[in-house]
Amino acid sequence: MSKGFFITGTDTGVGKTIIAGAIIRALNSLGTKACGMKPVESGCRSEGGILIPDDGMFLKHIAQMEEPVTLITPCRLASPLAPLPASEIDRIDINIAEIKKAFTELSNGYEAVVVEGVGGLLVPIRADYYVIDLAREFGLPLIVVAKPGLGTINHLLLTVNYALKEGLEIAGVIINYSHPPENSLAEETNPGVLAQICPAPVIGTFPWLKGMEQDLIEKTAIDNLDLDLIKKHIY
Repeated sequence: MSKGFFITGTDTGVGKTIIAGAIIRALNSLGTKACGMKPVESGCRSEGGILIPDDGMFLKHIAQMEEPVTLITPCRLASPLAPLPASEIDRIDINIAEIKKAFTELSNGYEAVVVEGVGGLLVPIRADYYVIDLAREFGLPLIVVAKPGLGTINHLLLTVNYALKEGLEIAGVIINYSHPPENSLAEETNPGVLAQICPAPVIGTFPWLKGMEQDLIEKTAIDNLDLDLIKKHIY
């Protein structure tokens, strides 16, 4: 059985990529050989006619992976949209079997795979296939990433409760500062409120980082995330 985590978010732009990197580095610090995967990435830039997935490349770098990025991100799309409309515009058929094959290959080579999803759970990958379907097939516990400010409570509870209703396991939630703090009352009170009412545990609050260095991300993860909650789902 594959081990690892499926990183999803309450919305796009909440910082799933850096949290995926932080979880990878946290696992490595615990002695677990972990890798990253971004199964589908849209909005890829073109270099010499080749689509480059920036999130996939970040995960490759932070996990110090030797595998080609085509394995880490098997589906790459140019249009900066949800996978379904992006694939229609780009005229690319998203092959789920190919994505699952890549996941299996990574699972066989590492002790844990940290998969970064696309947007939230109901982002369509195909007309009849959503991010939640991919998460279910991978069989990994979810880590839900949310923004710290106003609106987070509703968005997070909608995501968590829907995932639980659909039978998915949730390892926990992480409140992530993907932008500099506003020092608002919502930012101050949301972690405490969520600790009281969220059906999934709060793994921690990840602060805004000015840099993306591996050592900085790893130290921040160790200092701000509940590593015991993370270990619970790996060992």
